[in-house]
Formats: sequence, C-alpha cells, structure tokens
Amino acid sequence: MLLSRVADSLYWISRYLERAEHTARLVDVAVDSGLGRATSTGSAVERLYQSISLESVSEDMPTLAGGALFDLTNRSSVVSCVTAARENARQVREEISSAMWQQLNELFLLVKQMREEGSWGARIHHVSRAVIDGVRLFKGITDGTMGHGEGWQYLQVGKFLERSSATASLLTLFVPDGTGPDSMPEPRDQVEWVTLLNACSALEAYCRYYTADVRAGRVTEFLLLNPEFPRSVRFSAVRLEAGLRTLAGYSSRTAGRAERLAGRLRASLEYAQVDEILNDDPRAYLLNINRQCSQIHAAVHQSYVSYPIESALPA
Repeated sequence: MLLSRVADSLYWISRYLERAEHTARLVDVAVDSGLGRATSTGSAVERLYQSISLESVSEDMPTLAGGALFDLTNRSSVVSCVTAARENARQVREEISSAMWQQLNELFLLVKQMREEGSWGARIHHVSRAVIDGVRLFKGITDGTMGHGEGWQYLQVGKFLERSSATASLLTLFVPDGTGPDSMPEPRDQVEWVTLLNACSALEAYCRYYTADVRAGRVTEFLLLNPEFPRSVRFSAVRLEAGLRTLAGYSSRTAGRAERLAGRLRASLEYAQVDEILNDDPRAYLLNINRQCSQIHAAVHQSYVSYPIESALPA
C-alpha cells in the first residue's frame, strides 16, 4: 500500500496534466474559431473562455490566450498546471519511470521557455499544440513504462475525475438554462455546436457516429452519455469507478465511500435518457454531475490521503 503523500502526488499529477491539456485545447479552438468573430462563433468563443475562468471581454486574442496559457495567478492556466504536476512528480520520483520524469520535465522547461521569451503571441497554435502533444506523450509513456499497479490506478482516477468534471462544466455553458424541448434551439449554421465538439476533440468521432448532421440534442447525448468516446462523461465515470474499485482492493482500510459515489455517478449516466434530461433541466443535471465529482474528490482525499492513522494500523 502506497504512502498517503505518494498517492496524493500521483493523483494530482494526472489531474493537473489533464487540466493543462484541456485548457490548451480550448485556447486552440477558441483562437481558431474567433478569427471570423461572427455572432454565433463569438458566443461560442465567449463560452470557451468562460469555462476556464476567463471573461472574453477583449478582442485581443493573444491577451486572452496569454491569460489561459501563461498567467501564474490563474490556477487553471497551462503554466500553473504543468508546474504543479512537475513538482508533484519530483516528490515521487521513485514511483514513476525515468521516461515519465524526463517527458514531464521537458514539457515544464518548454512551457517555461515559451513564457519567458514572450514571443508566442503570433503563434498561439504552435504553443497550444506543443502542450497538447506533450501531455498526450506523457500519458502514452506512462501506460507503456509504468507498472499498472496501485500507483498507476491513482493516475487513472485523477485523470478521469478531472475529465468528467471538465466535460460536464463545458457542456453546462452550451445547454439552455430552462426546461422543455423548445428551450433547446438549433444554432444558426451549427457553429456553436461544432465549436463545442472541436473543443472536446469529438467532431470526427461524432460524425462517424451520427454523420455530419450536427444537432444540439445529439451533441449533448454524445458528450454526456456515449459509452465509447473517451471524453464523454459516461466513459470517464466508468473508468473512474473501475480505478477506485481496484484501489479499494489494495487498501487494508474500509475505503468504499469513493467507490460507491463513483458507482452512483456511473449508474445515473448508464440509465439516463437524453430526452428526459433535455425535457427537464439539462443545466441542473450537469451541475449535479459536477457536485458528485466534488464529492468523489473529497471521498478520495478522506480515504487515501487524510485518513486517521489508527485506520492504517493492523488489527
């Protein structure tokens, strides 16, 4: 059984890197979509920046992107997340592979260099793609060089909990704040929903599943309830529960609360019907998913990080 500080560091490495990739991807899509600044496109861009705690009140795209990428006062910025992930990895060098440390350190140095140079304004796509590729390479190296034991499971739990929350939060800003089927308007020329799919790296997968007919209800169903797409909330919840179930088997303590909460989230998504969600209150449904993710995070911390010492002693 891993020490609590090791478990905590591994969990947060994955959460921070998942958040960094998510932020970089939203910046990449927002800059690309904002070039035309048509009315509907602009609205979608506003929502992308709002989802990462930035208010898009300026037409200066480099300034907005800079806040998301390199603002150290923003805890969700790429530089903040990569720095925090690297610091956590430094503390658990003995638990991760040398290749994992090398890749994460190279990503940290790359982001630091780009921030210090300050010449990234005209090549935001290059910066965001470098971060996305760097995080994805770390994930691949992790799966290929680290034993899939207890430590690896903490990385999986962190990744899929962060992904569940991020996708639900982003989708919350695109569904209507109302009830009934008439409250889900089809956007003119479908730009907003295409932008949302691109922000989740889901456009190609959606088109293969539904063809190129982009509809609000179908996009909501795909990102929320699809069992096969790796960034859907349902897919992430299934993997999250599986990781927590495995971790419970490693623990000598009673650590079932996080697993039960994850199972409840997974079941609510597996048996949900998109028509019922849209006819009721889709935003409230998504906000409830985020509340459940927060409860799971608290339960993970209580069970594996801040547990009473007496519970770890042999009977």
